[in-house]
Amino acid sequence: MTTSTKAALAVAVAAALSTPAAFATNGYFAHGYGTKNKGLAGGGIALPQDAMHAATNPAGMVFVGDRMDLGAAIFSPRREYNVTGNPSGAPGTFPLEPGSVESDSEYFLIPHFARNWMLGPDSSFGVTVYGNGGMNTDYPGHTNPVRGGPFCPGTGTFCAGPTGQDLAQLFVNASYARKISADSSWGVSGILAYQRFKATGLGSFAQYSADPAHVSDQGRDTATGFGAKFGWQGEATPGLTLAASYQTEVKMSAFDKYAGLFAEKGDFDVPATATLGLAFKVTPASVLTFDLQKIWFSKINAVGNPINNLLTGCTPTPPAGPGVGSGCLGQPGGGGFGWEDMTVAKLGYQWQTGPDWTWRVGYSKGDQPIPSSEVVFNILAPAVIEQHYTFGFTKKTGTNSEFNFAAMYAPSNSVSGGNSFEAPGQQTVELKMDQFELEASWGWKF
Repeated sequence: MTTSTKAALAVAVAAALSTPAAFATNGYFAHGYGTKNKGLAGGGIALPQDAMHAATNPAGMVFVGDRMDLGAAIFSPRREYNVTGNPSGAPGTFPLEPGSVESDSEYFLIPHFARNWMLGPDSSFGVTVYGNGGMNTDYPGHTNPVRGGPFCPGTGTFCAGPTGQDLAQLFVNASYARKISADSSWGVSGILAYQRFKATGLGSFAQYSADPAHVSDQGRDTATGFGAKFGWQGEATPGLTLAASYQTEVKMSAFDKYAGLFAEKGDFDVPATATLGLAFKVTPASVLTFDLQKIWFSKINAVGNPINNLLTGCTPTPPAGPGVGSGCLGQPGGGGFGWEDMTVAKLGYQWQTGPDWTWRVGYSKGDQPIPSSEVVFNILAPAVIEQHYTFGFTKKTGTNSEFNFAAMYAPSNSVSGGNSFEAPGQQTVELKMDQFELEASWGWKF
């Protein structure tokens, strides 16, 4: 590894570790990885074009040659929730303050880095650094007049001060790819994952936790883990390339500081994903891509367990716990965010208008993972985005260098449901989000 490559890798990792992440596009997965991929709405599993391709399909790395890619995105999610309906005042209920509250912290810098080396004409090795995130909210400690007394005297969404949580995930993929034939290949990545998390303003839920001292306001905690990604691609007929990849569930160490919040004593694994796709050469200068991605959020207990587990499987001990029962926070069956699995379709089109210019557009659509029954906890993680519109281009800046740009707009989407901790029909909670992102990167061929 050259000195310049080591320096670029060190800068990318340091920036990723020091920058809060706020992805909340396809659940808490980014809509794409790498600037070219993002210009196609995250599609292009069968169209390897840069060293970031290992984040999508390691098999394609043997077709991108010796190259390095370095870039960053400015990502802006606008999150808010709205509560309608006055509190019932019934004993044992937990009402929310009527009105709208917007989350602060709307701009985030997100870097990436990748380097690929050809080991020979038929094999390659690469290192790819990228991130996920999305459980990011930052609601101010506003006055909350519907609560009060010794049970919950504070301010904020849940009457326990400024409220929110921040999840950032960093992945370092080491990938090997090998050609099967001139037009087909397989690849595998070993994945080192790093997570960082903090939560604030959730102290009112301590009564529902098996470990009330580790529910909220414990500062940042970290976790590490390992996983793998497998990929294949091949030309089915002249002009039509097919591809597939599968990423295993990434097993992570627990967030010990939040062992009373997440199910299984702070366990927060990364869900498995699978992607199928094609690239069809429409003309000698243009290509159409289509990808179908599946994310198994429901298999991760902390994310997939429904909030109803708290209400049916946990006996609270007001005001500070511990709760008793298999459905309490921190238990294997503890109430969570209730996310469902997500399937995303991604359509992209790329064309050249000359030797130096390549253009991209894309559209993706998926059903957001939050059911209407799960809106209360998901005030903390309102990942309700379903559509992405993207645009991008590549401009050659030299014989072996290029500048890449991508823009994404995710229009506002919302989901509404009842306050699970109130009398049925008493209060309705609406979660809403829209986003945009601008990303630039530079690529060098060697």
